[in-house]
Amino acid sequence: GPMSLECLGNLLRITLSAEYFEDKYLSFSVVDESGIAWELDEAMAAQCGYTVTYSNWSSIEFRASAASCHSHLEKDVFTVTLQIKASHTPDMKNATYHLKSASCHYGPWSSRELLCESNYMEVSVRKEVPQPIKDFIQDAPEDWTVVFPEARAEEASIWQIVFHQPEEKKALLVSDAWSAGYGLNTTDTRVVLRIPHAAAQVQLVEDQGITFSVVRSSMFYRHRWMILMVDTTVACPVDGGDYTNKTITWTVPKYIPPLSAGATSFKDVLVEAGVDLHKLSAKEMASRKYVLSNDLNAIMMKIPIGAEGGYYKTSVSNGQLGAKYTINMFLEHQWEDNKWGLTRQTIIKEIETPFEQVELAIINNSNLSTRLMNVTVGTFLPDVELVNLTTEGVTVAVPEAVQHGYTIYRAKYSNGSKTYIIQVPIDAPSIKKEYMRDDMRAYTLNVTLAFITHPTRETFTVPVLTVSAVRDAVLPIVRGFCDGRNFHLIITHGNVDQNWLPFISDLHLTPKAAQKYNYSLRDNGTHLAISVPFLSPHLNYEVFHTSGIKASLYLTLKDGITLANRRDFSVSCRFSSSELIQCLPSGTVIITAVKMVGVADLDTSLFVLRDRQCKPSLVTEKTATFKFSVNTCGTTRKFNSATMTYENEVLYFRAGNDTPVYRMKFVCSYAVKQAVDVRYESRKNPLPHVKPGFGSLALSLKLFKEKSYSEPYQESEYPVVKYLREALYFEVELLQPKDSRLDLNLDDCWATNSQSQDSLPQWPILINGCENNKDSYRTVFHEVNYSLRVEFPQHLKRFEVRMFTFVQGSTLLEE
Repeated sequence: GPMSLECLGNLLRITLSAEYFEDKYLSFSVVDESGIAWELDEAMAAQCGYTVTYSNWSSIEFRASAASCHSHLEKDVFTVTLQIKASHTPDMKNATYHLKSASCHYGPWSSRELLCESNYMEVSVRKEVPQPIKDFIQDAPEDWTVVFPEARAEEASIWQIVFHQPEEKKALLVSDAWSAGYGLNTTDTRVVLRIPHAAAQVQLVEDQGITFSVVRSSMFYRHRWMILMVDTTVACPVDGGDYTNKTITWTVPKYIPPLSAGATSFKDVLVEAGVDLHKLSAKEMASRKYVLSNDLNAIMMKIPIGAEGGYYKTSVSNGQLGAKYTINMFLEHQWEDNKWGLTRQTIIKEIETPFEQVELAIINNSNLSTRLMNVTVGTFLPDVELVNLTTEGVTVAVPEAVQHGYTIYRAKYSNGSKTYIIQVPIDAPSIKKEYMRDDMRAYTLNVTLAFITHPTRETFTVPVLTVSAVRDAVLPIVRGFCDGRNFHLIITHGNVDQNWLPFISDLHLTPKAAQKYNYSLRDNGTHLAISVPFLSPHLNYEVFHTSGIKASLYLTLKDGITLANRRDFSVSCRFSSSELIQCLPSGTVIITAVKMVGVADLDTSLFVLRDRQCKPSLVTEKTATFKFSVNTCGTTRKFNSATMTYENEVLYFRAGNDTPVYRMKFVCSYAVKQAVDVRYESRKNPLPHVKPGFGSLALSLKLFKEKSYSEPYQESEYPVVKYLREALYFEVELLQPKDSRLDLNLDDCWATNSQSQDSLPQWPILINGCENNKDSYRTVFHEVNYSLRVEFPQHLKRFEVRMFTFVQGSTLLEE
């Protein structure tokens, strides 16, 4: 059942099953003879002779003294009735009641009974014991000369207790003593005094190196026309436990002065010891390796740490998990002296060893075939409970953990210890997934478990970090190819590259970077497509023949957090060397020289033509582009019946050396169909004119941030704020059609004070293709050259305007 009882000498013990009352809030009350239930708190329990302890992992103990406040004592039989209220909530609503009444026989009583409980000291003295005045005078004569006048002055009172301390004597009426927390009682034959260990009158006295709690007191009461007095001094050992060589040594001195004042002869009658209030025979002690010794001055008990009869309980020190071995010792010492006759002293002493750190095992039992992480944490003592877990900064109670994908089991063992098993699918959001190598992925469980101990309610945490390797990585697949002018890469995503970053050479290929270099970057979630022009600063040019040039594109996928290389790909193609040169019908040559692998120290800006004054008009890290007329830059010409051939070279000279270290010869050949005789005469030529036509043109007008015209303002950056006279850089481009025979010419350009082009006022910026002469700061035209972004320079016009505002007189006009 939920409760069991034992009569143990002058104590009644009722044991509650912790398993039955698990997860319940308990309230203890003692029922007196009138049927009134007195609810116990710590103060009342110590004052009235009750003790409630969690004696071990599986039970809760209630103990009552035979002389407790509400016990009914009749003919050496004392009866105690206990009421227990149990509820699942701390407000004790919907509580269930459990009533237990028990009677125990105890006797015969000794002249003096001393009880040392864990929360109080108790002395019970027979009234008829004579108290010769001379004995007290011999002990401490100064006490009594003061006490007797006080006692006689209070003849009208029923009770009075006088406490004897070195510095003062304090007398209290019984009502005042009760208010101060002392328990006093009397029967026809006995006087009882009960003192909580924390009472104000307790003195600490040392004897044989052992500290005792001592209260020296006398009780006075009237009997007919006499004032009677009993000595109610009590003393209990506070310490006495020593821990050496894995052994507990408990020492209790005998016949200490506070208890033997006035006595001159002593004789041991009985010395018995045990555990949990059970006396052990010599045979039982030997089987447990206990050693009990009794010499002239002290009783000594030796118990191996971890021996039967004790138990380990969980302890926490500075957040560290540990354990302490605890044993509830019991000693009964009876002796006779020439003052008291027979004295029985019962000592209940819980001895606890120092904190010793405990190492927990965290075992990864994950079943990867079922994609389930399974971790066992333990072993824990039965007084530990898992209360919550924290992952990714979120703390959830154990009952709610299932909503986050966690299943928690508790495995119990026969000795009461237990482990906790944590299960979570490896695909749960809280499981971190990380690519390792080849087809391996690492799944990391990182959770912090929070525990509480009972009944001390200490808390500690256990971090659990386990990694499981699973062969389920699907790597990205890359396919590369080339057309006549571009590299193309198509990356099919796997399940590990969601956060990998694409790099071409050392360029992180973001959408912004792709736009800057005129690359193409498209991602539809399953595929990433990259296109890079043949002439690009991030390619490697490796082999150059008249038949073509070999170029390679190197792509690296890097970890988005550590930037560690995850995968490397490359694609190599041979492009026609004609991609490097354009021989325009107008006699203009555009030639691009490339820096080859193996000569990485070349500065492309120092490439020259035969005429070293001819320098590149466009330079990148890997290329240098020249644009010049065939009649300049040292170009030579050869003629035969069918062609006119122009020849030049791109050269690179090191400082102080006239021998080039780089030479790339190129030619432009123009077909000559036939030679004819031409006859001409001078006449006035008509004025040039343009024949009107009709068609569809696509134009764009952009505002750029700098004179380099490399970065236009994006739509999200409008409206653009500028100061007066600050430069504005405009570019007008013919988008369609892409016809090299077309030239873009600007006619009129004007500014308005609103978004409507027809609104007034207006200010002309260009008039008939020229700057406005009335401007204080005239419009400046900028030359447009061929570049990676500009395929047809004649399709663009660039000009610079100084910021201005509209005014009327001295008033600023606003829209």
